[in-house]
Amino acid sequence: MHWAERTAVNLAHRGDTHLIAAGITPSGEFHIGHIREILTCDMIVRACNHSGLNAELLFIVDSMDPLRKVYSFLSDDYEQFIGHPLYRIPPPDEQGKPIFDSDSSYAEHFLNPFLNALSELGVKLRISWNHEEYENGKFENATRLFLDNREEVVRILTDVSGRPLDEGWWPYSPIGYDGSFDGISITGWEDPFVTWIDSDGKIGKSHIGTDQGKLPWRLDWPAKWNFHGVTCEPFGKDHAASGGSYSTGRLLVEILGSKAPHPVPYEWIQLKGMGPMSSSANITVGPLEALEIVPPEILRYLIARNKPNRHIEFDTGGSLLEMADQYERLLATWKEDEMPDENATDRVKTAWEVDRAKISLSQTESDKEKLDPVATNISFRHLSMLAQIRSNDVDVWDSLQKSGLLDKQPSKSLKDRLRRMRNWIASEHFPEENKIIIQKELSDEARKSFNQGDLEYLTELRDAYSNCEWNASEINNKICNLARKHGIFLRNAFVILYQIHLGRPHGPRLAAVLAEIPRNDAIDALDRAINSLD
Repeated sequence: MHWAERTAVNLAHRGDTHLIAAGITPSGEFHIGHIREILTCDMIVRACNHSGLNAELLFIVDSMDPLRKVYSFLSDDYEQFIGHPLYRIPPPDEQGKPIFDSDSSYAEHFLNPFLNALSELGVKLRISWNHEEYENGKFENATRLFLDNREEVVRILTDVSGRPLDEGWWPYSPIGYDGSFDGISITGWEDPFVTWIDSDGKIGKSHIGTDQGKLPWRLDWPAKWNFHGVTCEPFGKDHAASGGSYSTGRLLVEILGSKAPHPVPYEWIQLKGMGPMSSSANITVGPLEALEIVPPEILRYLIARNKPNRHIEFDTGGSLLEMADQYERLLATWKEDEMPDENATDRVKTAWEVDRAKISLSQTESDKEKLDPVATNISFRHLSMLAQIRSNDVDVWDSLQKSGLLDKQPSKSLKDRLRRMRNWIASEHFPEENKIIIQKELSDEARKSFNQGDLEYLTELRDAYSNCEWNASEINNKICNLARKHGIFLRNAFVILYQIHLGRPHGPRLAAVLAEIPRNDAIDALDRAINSLD
């Protein structure tokens, strides 16, 4: 059983209706690590609904959280906003300077591109801005109960986390006259006001039913579980650690008369060679950046194929092709809809069911009938080859039509795939070993790859190039059959031909590449090699 389906089974024991929540602080650019949390939620929602439950995804934007420091992508002008809620801070411009007259906030600036990415990924969600929930009094009851039970709250936090709290600690953080949470000391609590004094000695009070203050994170989280009615929430492994915020939250939420949601801890996504991604540290590949080069279905597959507690290393290089190959193999099986033989072992049947779930959950549309059969029949590798050899999109469609892979005008999804492929090829992420550069001259390295003993093979192959059907199958047959005829190991024959045609000892399927270039260009390359032996 797939991990999302297993979670749905566990949730069924709690009831028929479920709210799956994700919560993220918009402190900087969102990255693929954030995608994991949202897609984990989305897949659980789909699995629940498919099993007959009623589930919804709630995306909580922690816009009430403060700016904690001037991050590397911000100018020093943001020093004045440290400690201020993110929804009250102006957004940065391209130089990281605040845009004071902007209609949007810092939080919106970083969130909106992420929402666009989620839409492309087929995620359906409801958004809750945390500052609006404070403004609307949704936190008031929880705040009151935590303040009234201050000693119990302190005991839970101290005992579970193992970290003592200051004697002057209160389960509430007021906002001072300067708009910051910093430098405020609480002096008392008389419902509905918390009284306080700031670092300048000014006295003030905050109404707990407004956005004049907020709960500390370890209390804010269970309060949201309570008033939203969250029944399941994925979260990073740091929150799941012993003494972490989930450990304290599941006890604190009982003060509010609720039960903690079903936990789904997940591991980090790391950018290959750079460690865990972080918005504040600016170690990121943004979702929109990723979607400029990777089809949304394959990004979804990255999450669907890995259990949440498994570490993921995100590689936009060669491993992306391997993952696409795996995805396409499973997709073909899924579309054929053929069950394993009735004599298959339970292990084989289970693997088949899990693979089907992986592919189903990877689709941006949950309805199988909405799949584009043409776009899904053209492999990632084949498209990467065509996009490099043919600079004009029309020529790509012409090639696909001649090969029988496309029998009509390209769909929007196929055009999008080609656009992303061209972006990937032009980016720093495209792997060197998959680059195709058709040689116009014979390089010194290529000349060293063959000798006089290969002359007859190259000469006869040149004639075969002239006379055979110009398609990948026929070209490959001629290369292999003539190599055998002349007693040349196939591996050695291909090294020679790769050097002659592509200027390196290996690469994409050679016959497929040659079939996409003019026959005379391939013949000219062999002529240059043959003439070098005269």
